[in-house]
Amino acid sequence: MTRLAILFLSASLFAAAQTPSIPAKSFTAQFEDVNRRLLAMAKDFPEDKYGYRATKDVRSFGEIVVHVASGNAYAAKAGRGEKAKWDEIDPKGYTTKAAAVALLEKTITDATATLKATPEDRFTKDVEPWLDVIEHAGEHYGQLVVYYRNNGMVPPESRPKK
Repeated sequence: MTRLAILFLSASLFAAAQTPSIPAKSFTAQFEDVNRRLLAMAKDFPEDKYGYRATKDVRSFGEIVVHVASGNAYAAKAGRGEKAKWDEIDPKGYTTKAAAVALLEKTITDATATLKATPEDRFTKDVEPWLDVIEHAGEHYGQLVVYYRNNGMVPPESRPKK
């Protein structure tokens, strides 16, 4: 390594050591990232394929979008301290791509506002519902990647960046 590279690496490590990890920022970043990827997929996937199921026993693409939105709606309520249980939003009320995308956008906005309004010290005591909802969304992101691949498509996140 050159001296300049060693100096740069040392300075970077020192700066990282001086910046405390703030769980609230980490949870917000993870929540926003997974939902950004899911929303991009919801907007990108062809409407005529929203009824696609990998097998007959699993949710369709559109039903998964609504299911993820259900998790976000739960997180918004629980994150505000409201009595909340994971009530599924009925996908039959969101039969078009536009309706499913609008629902997902709304629940992302609501949950993000709740997450950002949560006092930072709360995350040192309790990380729910955020941990569960982020993990849940990530699982369904992977499922939707399979739906893309099964349809001979490349998910937005896997496409070459311009």
